[in-house]
This record gives sequence, structure tokens and C-alpha cells, in this order.
Amino acid sequence: MSIVRAPARRLRAAACLFLLTAVGPLAAQPDNPFPSTYSPPPAPAVLITNATVLDGAGGRLDGASLLLQDGRIAALGPGLEAPPGARVIDATGRWVTPGIIDPHSHLGSASMPFTPQELTAWDVNEVGDPVAPHLWVETTVHTQDPGFAAALAGGVTTAQVLPGSANLFGGFGVILKPVPAATVQAMKFPDAPPGMKMACGENPKYTYAERGRSPQSRMGIVAGYEQALESAHRYLREQEQEEPGRDGSGHGARPDPKAEAIAAAVEGKVRVHVHCYRSDDMAIVLDVARANGLPVTAFHHASEAYKIADLLVENGVCGVVFSNWWGFKMENYDAIRENAAFLQAAGACVALHSDSSITGQRLNIEAAKAMAAGQQAGLDIPREVAIQWVTLNPAKVIGLDDRIGSLEPGKNADVVIWSGDPFSVYTRADLVYIDGALRFDRSDPARQPVSDFSLGQPALEERP
Repeated sequence: MSIVRAPARRLRAAACLFLLTAVGPLAAQPDNPFPSTYSPPPAPAVLITNATVLDGAGGRLDGASLLLQDGRIAALGPGLEAPPGARVIDATGRWVTPGIIDPHSHLGSASMPFTPQELTAWDVNEVGDPVAPHLWVETTVHTQDPGFAAALAGGVTTAQVLPGSANLFGGFGVILKPVPAATVQAMKFPDAPPGMKMACGENPKYTYAERGRSPQSRMGIVAGYEQALESAHRYLREQEQEEPGRDGSGHGARPDPKAEAIAAAVEGKVRVHVHCYRSDDMAIVLDVARANGLPVTAFHHASEAYKIADLLVENGVCGVVFSNWWGFKMENYDAIRENAAFLQAAGACVALHSDSSITGQRLNIEAAKAMAAGQQAGLDIPREVAIQWVTLNPAKVIGLDDRIGSLEPGKNADVVIWSGDPFSVYTRADLVYIDGALRFDRSDPARQPVSDFSLGQPALEERP
């Protein structure tokens, strides 16, 4: 993995805002050894008429039309004309939204069905070393995981698969389209910005305490961050030396995949996603990041983000949260249902995620639960705002809001036609388009992908 170098700036005790926009377009990125081979199928023009549309950009249009053409959103508004040869869909009584985006998934690496981990193909964590930033989670992805088809049937059109939370630095994630494919490369979102997983709190503690290794406390975790970041800065300084390295390559630094990976994050070439529950942990991570010039994109799970909403706003860090997961471990006991709503009210960037292929099938209902909790707390959160928690905001988190997340002309035609109000438990995704191509049709079994892993298995409704 080679990286174009920029001057290192270690920002000790300096003011530094970690704005999502500061990461920006990542022109010089870590070289990915597994390039995307995804190619969208032909996408005939489609005109959807008479729909209630939530555009993902904060707008609601009643009785509107949406035109998909050449794999893109071509137009949105009243009274659109169908181009020659277009398929016309009368969506009277139905709702239309952008495709759902899951910014934190383990599809393919924690494959369904869920049985004891030692009997499955779970490859979420590599626990040989608490600092493993150079790993690529896509090397674990089982493309036949039935979870991909289940997510697609739930309206998911993009998912970021992240490594697990056992390590301080867990490796690179991958952004996928949940489409049938024999290889992970054929599912990869082309030219998607890279993301790196970090973790704090209980998970690294118990993972390594069980093995009699460090870190076994929050003190050890923070010291581990500092040591790894110092190695990355030292690597950058050595790269800047004019003298050739020992291998005669002209570079001052010896090959060091771990330091190189973290250096890419320090230089803003990688979006940093941090697994954190407690507010005090998040505040400490922000201080460590600030002191080491590390841009943080988002805190994931972030059950106590509501306690430090001002810090998230100040530092431009997103809160990627559950709607109501509570109490499954000590650091999650102060979780509240109003978390997303309170972050929204404070002006923070907020997104919902799955962390589970079961939850990932129903992210529209996760948004509904979080919206309802906010409304019960007296906050006015309309549907056109809540839908952004699973569309445009997660697109920002993964660095793809210029291409997906809203129904704006020119963006990819990732679209869901719902049977009714997407915030109702009675609603289902009727049609799901990815890049303008129909990938799921609830009324047509031929348009309901089934993985090879599921062949011969009885359908859920046929099981006792």
C-alpha cells in the first residue's frame, strides 16, 4: 500500500475542528489491493407518478413524479413527462424515498444464520494484536450471506461493512451495494472513500483481558492510541527525510503497514469511525485526536452522545446511533430512546445504523422509533427530517453524499417505492432500484435475490 505523502503536522494542544467537510474528496488515498469491478446493469428509463416523496434533502412532495434515466435521478416534481420507452409506475397511495444507507454493518463478515461463533464464518475481528489498522475487512466478506438479500428487501441500497470492535485500530472498512455477486469486488461501490475502524471502552478491555494482554483498562486503551499515533507520526517524519532508506528506494521510512495505515488517517485520507458508547470516552477520544491531528468522522453506537451534543457540533463529528438498544452491557445503561432526536435538536449530524443484519432489514422502522421518541419528548421531528437519518446523513458519514442519499438530479438513482408510509410497521419495500436498475420487486419472485447459501432451505413462512 503506497500513499502520497504530505507534511506531517502534530497538533499538540492546538485548536483543530474535525469537520466532515474537512476530510473532503480524498484524491490521494491508500492503494486498495482489491479494486471494484462493479458494473451496473442496463437501466431503462422509469417514471414514477402520483407518489408521496421524501427527497432525503429535507423536502416532502405530495402527488409528485420522479424520473430515473441513465442510472441517475433525472427530475423530480409535478407533471413530468415520460420519455419514449420509459416504464411508467403509478405510485398512488405509495411513498418514495432515496435508498436506505447503513453506515455500520457486518454483512458478509458476520454471516447469517447466527449460531455459536466457533461454528460459523464470523470474521469480524482479528484479535492477535490490538493495533491492526492495516487489515481489510473485505477479505472476509462472504458474498453468499443471506443478509445481503434481506437488507435489499428492506430498502437498503448501500452498506458500509466495518471490522469489529475488539481492537484499538481494527482495519479498513468497505462500502458495498447489496447485489448478487460471486466476488466482493463486484459489490464494491466504485471510488468510495476508505474508512477505518477504531474502538474504545469495554470491547477492547475484555477482549485482551481474557488473553492476559494489554489493554485491560481505559488507561491502557488511551496509552495504546498515543503509542500507535506516535508511530504514525514518526513514520511520516522518516518519509520526509531526504536521505534514501536502507533499501535504496529514496524513502527514509522502513516499510511499516500499521504506521502507514494510521498515517493515512492522520493526513485525512481515511474517514475515521470510532466505536464508543460513553460520553466521557468520546470526550477523551476527541482530546487524543486533537492532540495528534487525527480527523474523526463519527462516533458509532454513541449511546450517550446526547450528553455531549455540543462537543459533537463543535468538532463537526457525527453521532451514528441506535434507536433504542439498551442495557446489553454496562456502558450502554445510560442509553435513551430520545438520543437521535436530542442530537438533531442540538444541530448535530445524526445517523442511524444497524450493527446487525437483523436490524439492517428494518432501518426505516429504526428511524420511525427514534422519531416517535423525539416527538413524545416534545420535539417537532417531521418525516422529511427523520428520513435523513437513514439516507443523506449516513451518506455524509461515509463520504458519498455527492452521489447518493437524496433524490437530487444527477445523483445515482437509488430509490425505494414503499407500499405506504415508510414509518409504519405495516409498510414494505415494493420496488428497490440501485443505479436505476430494478434490483428487488416484492411482487415478482424472479426479482427477489436468493443466495446460493439459501438454496434448498425452506422459506421463513414455511418453517414451523
